[in-house]
Amino acid sequence: MVSAVQNVAIDCADAYELARFWSAVTGRPLHPEDKPGDPETEVRLAEGPALYFNQVPEPKTTKNRIHLCLRPETSREQEVERLLGLGATFVADHRNPDGTGWAVLADPEGNEFCVLRGDSDRAATTP
Repeated sequence: MVSAVQNVAIDCADAYELARFWSAVTGRPLHPEDKPGDPETEVRLAEGPALYFNQVPEPKTTKNRIHLCLRPETSREQEVERLLGLGATFVADHRNPDGTGWAVLADPEGNEFCVLRGDSDRAATTP
């Protein structure tokens, strides 16, 4: 017997607003019953577990031990710019001169996530 991953839980100060950010990032809807002020919200992904946002009283204080890695449909650079426009912040640059690597961003509540290379980026660096 095994267990299936139901959701990825993300603690936050404002569950609905953070879920709205991640809904825009992923292009996927919030649970139809979610509304502003709800202490628990969910973004329903097309595949895999849902992103579940749980409002907690304490603020984030250190680096995430688990984080999301995003593979964009566009180039990594285009996606970084789009996400910054949605309210993400730039945290660290792990991009290499040869085009490999990733960028680390944070969502509006400071949760780090990575933006990997898109298919077009990977095709450009494949010999």
